[in-house]
Amino acid sequence: MMRRLSFFILSLATLLAVSCSDDEFSTGKQDFLDFSTDTLRMDTLFSGVPSPTYSFMVYNNGDKGLRISQVRLQKGNQTGFRVNVDGVFLDNSNGSQAQDFEIRGGDSLRVFVELTSYKAFSDEPQRVEDNLLFTLESGAEQKVCLSACTWDAIELRDFTVSRDTTISSIKPIVVYGEIRVDSSATLTIKSPTRLYFHPKSGIDVFGRLVVEGKAGDEVVLRGDRLDHIFDYLPYDRLSGQWRGIRFHSSSSDNSISFADIHSTDDAIVCDSAALGTCRLRLANTTLHNCNGYGLRAVNSYVSLVNCQITNTLGDCISMVGGKLELTYCTVAQFYPFSVDRGAAISFGNSLNGIVMPDRGLLSCINTAFTGYAEDVVVGDSLSFDYQFVNCLLRTPAIDDSLRFKNVIFESPKDSIQGDKHFRLVDIDLQDYDFHLDSLSTLRGKAVPMDGVVRNRDGVLRGDTLNIGCY
Repeated sequence: MMRRLSFFILSLATLLAVSCSDDEFSTGKQDFLDFSTDTLRMDTLFSGVPSPTYSFMVYNNGDKGLRISQVRLQKGNQTGFRVNVDGVFLDNSNGSQAQDFEIRGGDSLRVFVELTSYKAFSDEPQRVEDNLLFTLESGAEQKVCLSACTWDAIELRDFTVSRDTTISSIKPIVVYGEIRVDSSATLTIKSPTRLYFHPKSGIDVFGRLVVEGKAGDEVVLRGDRLDHIFDYLPYDRLSGQWRGIRFHSSSSDNSISFADIHSTDDAIVCDSAALGTCRLRLANTTLHNCNGYGLRAVNSYVSLVNCQITNTLGDCISMVGGKLELTYCTVAQFYPFSVDRGAAISFGNSLNGIVMPDRGLLSCINTAFTGYAEDVVVGDSLSFDYQFVNCLLRTPAIDDSLRFKNVIFESPKDSIQGDKHFRLVDIDLQDYDFHLDSLSTLRGKAVPMDGVVRNRDGVLRGDTLNIGCY
């Protein structure tokens, strides 16, 4: 009995000793915290718009515990940073500080940081920085720099264009909700305008839309996320960031030139309308990386010259009836996020069982249609009049000299085919350059046409024409 009691007392003493050791905290100036980073760098943010939440870790790699008597922002509440340390918010109404944290030996805590920056009153992004200071019980002070760029932007919220209006802005424009162009109005968007659309936002055109960019200074329409989903991947390279542009049946005589429209649901949708004059002219324009269609035209007359339509979950171009003209275009279907991606181009004359009133008409000249699939050109030959002249088609060869003139039928067995035609197709980084590579067999294959046709860089096409965009 006495032996068992002695063993119990000895065990209890050992536990108490260990407990006392665990509760030992250092006040020595030689003991410091370690941080997962010495500078927390945020992405560029629009001023006045809350950032995503960033975080970093604080480690105590020593054997003894450390007490943090205070954590504070060096500039107080002057920069717009908000900090949460291990579940405790720094009080921005009281010097942006919090007190009394403990980190036991070998333990850690997480710090969360957000930013809603103030107006910088500048047309260019401005650096915003502050230091997060950690004061230990020993009096030692350590810091982590918080750094971001803030960009003043103009906000448009459910903006209705009821009379002729021109937008031309050096500052970025962030769109919330809908830009609606009434049936009696024309909206003109000129360089150097860049429109950043919040999720589900878009443009609805009942009247007329004119986009006038310049070579090397394109009008850009994209999503409003400036941050990264991963270190290597910005949100801007993900599809479905905003809704896109819809031309309703009352809209006519629209034109878009030198524009970059990307990361949408459907980039452009044209509802059914009378087929008189050309309803939409696209020139020197890119439609890229869509979660739906690149161009969806129902019973509409659309003309494209020197355009790029690439990487869409649905068809890059979907034509239901109407009239479509493509000249010097690149249509490439390398959408990376689904094996069920659509075709490069599809055409037919019925929608949901409803047949269009007139036969469709498709004309393609000096245009490349390619992609991952063995057949990316899908059409209804019975309800459509169509012709491909001097084009590249990734589809099984067809013996029809009336509809296919001087056509290259691309096969997966060709030495240069699919993505090998282009300068850069990087699926991992979602980075693309659809100018023709120097090794592409399409170089010099285009046939000169009457009139002046410029490429997307604004260079006159001369003797060294290239099929598609270059």
